[in-house]
Amino acid sequence: MLYQIYETQRSMMEPFSDLAEVAAKLFTNPSLPLAQLPIAQRISAGYDLMHRLGKDYEKPVFGIHTVDVDGVDVAIHERIEIDKPFCELRRFKRFSDDTSTLAKLKGEPVVLIVAPLSGHYATLLRDTVRTMLKDHKVYITDWKNARLVPLSEGEFHLDDYVNYVQEFIRHLQKGYGNCHVISVCQPTVPVLAAVSLMASRGETTPLSMTMMGGPIDARKSPTAVNNLATQRAHSWFENNVIYRVPDSFPGAGRRVYPGFLQHTGFVAMNPDRHASSHYDYFKDLIKGDNESAESHRKFYDEYNAVLDMDADYYLETIDTVFQDFKLVNGTWEVKNPQGKLERVRPQDIQHTALLTIEGELDDISGSGQTAAAHDLCTGIPKTHRMHYEAAGAGHYGIFSGRRWREFVHPVVKAFLKVHQPTEVAAPAAPATAPKRANAATRAPAKQAVKAVAKAQAKAPKVVTKPAAKAPTARKARNTKA
Repeated sequence: MLYQIYETQRSMMEPFSDLAEVAAKLFTNPSLPLAQLPIAQRISAGYDLMHRLGKDYEKPVFGIHTVDVDGVDVAIHERIEIDKPFCELRRFKRFSDDTSTLAKLKGEPVVLIVAPLSGHYATLLRDTVRTMLKDHKVYITDWKNARLVPLSEGEFHLDDYVNYVQEFIRHLQKGYGNCHVISVCQPTVPVLAAVSLMASRGETTPLSMTMMGGPIDARKSPTAVNNLATQRAHSWFENNVIYRVPDSFPGAGRRVYPGFLQHTGFVAMNPDRHASSHYDYFKDLIKGDNESAESHRKFYDEYNAVLDMDADYYLETIDTVFQDFKLVNGTWEVKNPQGKLERVRPQDIQHTALLTIEGELDDISGSGQTAAAHDLCTGIPKTHRMHYEAAGAGHYGIFSGRRWREFVHPVVKAFLKVHQPTEVAAPAAPATAPKRANAATRAPAKQAVKAVAKAQAKAPKVVTKPAAKAPTARKARNTKA
């Protein structure tokens, strides 16, 4: 009943939130007498804050219409490439009238960004997408809100997530020959599983895997998120956070982990920080600091927009990743679309380069959790594995904001470039006759280090290291935050 109670409360609060929005405008419109009152700015700020605390936050849009490529504005057309019951493969198609720019765009690497399905929408990676579009052809997994998926579409399991990723990779391989895969946070685990299974079958695997801030081995440097998952039994999660979607939604009756509960957990991790942020927003409105106020709105429009997760997928993720550690223990078996169980064997990956990235101050995926992928992917030559730690970066800083753009992205860009074949590959062969990528056509890790150094010549010094010694000499960081 908790979900129904929440929706009833939200529906009752909605008119008051709308009224607060109108009242805020009444006290700031210079043509109205109320705006002339001495305390009009304070009253307006109070109503504005009330509106934002009570409003319903819907799914944001990416809103990327153009990107700057070497001084040329390139138009972006966003479209759905594949529409699955629980996910859309979204493409950001680039267009330009400049012939030299167009020629450059055609030869750039293809990147599949696998967004997390852990509470927020894929738009959380908007800055990641916008930055990558300058030098890459970009696709992203846009996961759907489970409460909008009818029961007739069936259940969604962690196995389905892995199978979705494989399908998307094959789709890009069919069109471009091959692609690079970037996974951010939660999807590092299913992406590694997807590529492992493809390798075990003898399929063509992606040119590279970039894994950013994910719980490959959640036993290392456990955070508050890890502790919650390990200290509670499976039955506790099923009895306390799983509810059925109310009748007012297309997915009525579906068992989900509701977004509003997830949001409560997000806020509870740093309540003082959020309270301070809202108070600063109130003061910015009073001072008329519109730039700071708009920055606050943009952040919380994204942060407060959450989606429901299918219960089966959520509970299986808790078991597999945070309690049984099946990936690192070598006991994880995934059911393929034909219903057959297949063992996940990362050691079978041989022709996919591996880059792992961690934030020095990450309080969600602790230090060493992502770098643990190198211990599993022993079949990848050491010269094709690297690890990078971004100094001064928290969890969000490794894929969004200044540190992402100035420090992390140049490393990713250089790594993908040196592991991109010099010639455009032909479309991939059918799965019945797989064709492995030729590792000899890829540059070794030493060239990646040189490329990174060149890419960041104007930025604070960045030192990167091959990941051969990742467990003992993990850190490769900026000397300045």
